[in-house]
Amino acid sequence: MLLETARLRLRRFTIDDVDHLVELDADPEVMRYLTNGRPTPIEIVRDESLPRIVAQYDRHPGLGRWAALDRTTGDFLGWFALDPSGDGAEAELGYRLRRPAWGRGLAAEGARALVGHAFEAVGVRRVWAETMAVNARSRAVMAKAGLRYVRTFHLTFDDPIPGTEHGEVEYELRREHWPRVRQEWDAALRAR
Repeated sequence: MLLETARLRLRRFTIDDVDHLVELDADPEVMRYLTNGRPTPIEIVRDESLPRIVAQYDRHPGLGRWAALDRTTGDFLGWFALDPSGDGAEAELGYRLRRPAWGRGLAAEGARALVGHAFEAVGVRRVWAETMAVNARSRAVMAKAGLRYVRTFHLTFDDPIPGTEHGEVEYELRREHWPRVRQEWDAALRAR
């Protein structure tokens, strides 16, 4: 177990999670801004993605991709990631949740927990994330996790999906800004 929040448990993936990941990536709405709704083939998950995820835990302690479970029921909800970038002093925040978990604040809850983990336990200097400019829900999660908009940029794709023409966006939170963000979160909790 990496960490727990009020409603989530984040744990390491195992090879036994193939079916969870295949099911998650089979939902066209989950994959809308990634593959235009096309599922990830089981062979890719089983033979490439999942072995890479599992191997990463030892190379970059505290970083990686984590299975998200409902803390009460133990149901698989999706995943959250702090993927190491560069020399490991930076981490890319990511998340992918099953549709029944959408709209409940779970993405922001898990993302916030990982941002805190990145700065306090791992000691990264920067957490960043990217998404399509048109992916308003993901952008909202990034903002709720304390990340701030940095830029919009355009990539060239052989098989662009709808919305590509609006570009990609990058958000970040740097170590020097983490104490202020943490204070804002703590103040908001006390005000409840």
